[in-house]
Amino acid sequence: MIKIKDAFKNHKAFIPFIIAGDPDLDTTEKFIVEMAKAGADLIEIGVPFSDPVAEGTVIQAASKKALDAGTTTDKIFDMAKKASAQVDIPLVIMTYVNPIFVYGKEKFFTKCKECGICGVIVPDLPYEEKDEILSQANDCNVEVVSLIAPTSENRIGMIASEAQGFVYCVSSLGVTGMRSEIKTNVKDIVDTIRQYTNIPVAVGFGISTPQQAHDMAKISDGAIVGSAIIHIVDKYGKDAAPYLYDYVKSMKEAILKA
Repeated sequence: MIKIKDAFKNHKAFIPFIIAGDPDLDTTEKFIVEMAKAGADLIEIGVPFSDPVAEGTVIQAASKKALDAGTTTDKIFDMAKKASAQVDIPLVIMTYVNPIFVYGKEKFFTKCKECGICGVIVPDLPYEEKDEILSQANDCNVEVVSLIAPTSENRIGMIASEAQGFVYCVSSLGVTGMRSEIKTNVKDIVDTIRQYTNIPVAVGFGISTPQQAHDMAKISDGAIVGSAIIHIVDKYGKDAAPYLYDYVKSMKEAILKA
């Protein structure tokens, strides 16, 4: 099985995020394959949820569209299995605690393993409660990715020292969304994280332009982009694949220059 660490081998990583089922799951599969061809090193597949507390308006709207279209967890796993057979990069699921618990923890992570999902990101799962899913995930060779935010402060060492896969460094306070400027001193956070772990650190929240991706990758091991990807899907719908390809290619090129 492909591992998360493979995304960071010998280069900085570009990590796009997409909502499964927006506009439909067949199209999501096509988008994943296209972004992998364009140079994405790891792709986060978002499970649409009715109360995505970490997300801004763009991703909230995409989640609602996906749910309204009849997207379910089972259907997402079916799509992920088909997509993973066509790409040679890690696929990671981003979801919330509720969908995992409702689906059943053991069943959820067993399906991840069957479908080629090698990691999970759960924004509303505090470090102190990660044991709620950790053993079930690891038993299925699924790594639980930890998030570290500007507010983590004296908890950074504690979180980073036990992190798996990569550390998701949150660049800005608040929810996801495109920002014209990232004002947080991300370098200080990344430097602190690196005092406690050797696993890669990728920066997300607020990144949308090649210059921002370059700047964040220069001080970390990669950049994560969600809302800008979803915005392209919202604009072009089922015809977004070539636009996503061009966008991902431009972002990857910027990151490789970091």
